Amino acid sequence: MTLQQLTYLTTVAECGNITEAAERLFISQPSLSTAIHNLEKEMGITAFVRSNKGVVATREGEELLSFARQLLEQADNMKEHFGAGGGMSPKFSVSCQHYSFAVKAFVDLIKAYDADQYSFIIRETQTGEIIDDVASGKSELGVIYLSQHNEEILSKLIKKNNLVYEELLVSGPHVFICKDHPLAKKNMIKMDDLKPYPYLVYEQGNRNSFYFAEEFVSVLDFPKIIQVRDRATLFNLVIGLNGFTVSSGIIDRKLNGSSIIAKPLDIDRDMHIGILKKKNAILSRYADSYVAALKKHLSID
Repeated sequence: MTLQQLTYLTTVAECGNITEAAERLFISQPSLSTAIHNLEKEMGITAFVRSNKGVVATREGEELLSFARQLLEQADNMKEHFGAGGGMSPKFSVSCQHYSFAVKAFVDLIKAYDADQYSFIIRETQTGEIIDDVASGKSELGVIYLSQHNEEILSKLIKKNNLVYEELLVSGPHVFICKDHPLAKKNMIKMDDLKPYPYLVYEQGNRNSFYFAEEFVSVLDFPKIIQVRDRATLFNLVIGLNGFTVSSGIIDRKLNGSSIIAKPLDIDRDMHIGILKKKNAILSRYADSYVAALKKHLSID
């Protein structure tokens, strides 16, 4: 097994087509097919199911791809660490819950490493997918929160996927509402104050359970629930329907505008916001810079 074979493997998975992958890699299709076949034979698995429409990774193939991405990432990080990666284009990927501070840190990262060529990815996605992305190597880092209600379940899942959680901030929960909301003048908002208004939450797909929710308070506590997929829609509904959501209280006014405000929620619990990474992984310089930017922006106005 060689790093070149692993590069071939991941490229085929990305393209979903041997011909397209061969063109991207500047090698012949027969040479690529032979390299993949030799790797499959060495590992004792079938990595891809082939058809006229292309290739799809098998379950064993997905497992192999997870290891391949991790090894390739660590090889790149090692080259950078020892100064052998000077000619490489900046490359980094992070998966996160819907936090404006995570986006702001990503903006800082790109500004710090702006170049003629780079490949940066940020995925604002569901909680379960964040864990999957970091475990599979699709993302080098994940950004999530833990609390009393989800820590036991998520910690087991994090450990099962050979990941570690590093805490960056402990914060009391806050209610996000619009500045013209009937509750906007209150210094502290109680749970009962919120019951007449729509509770806006992020949809979690097949893992749409209390433990995977991004919101700090259970939907079972409120009669009006609206599920959304993206942050822009949520904030539009906060303004248009006098809706609310519950999060850390950290707002970036440049990204979210001045119409959204945060008010402390009168509840005796804390949010623990942190990063996910592979156990024993050496982080790239871009991941280190991103974490530094996160720490800078993790402050409550």
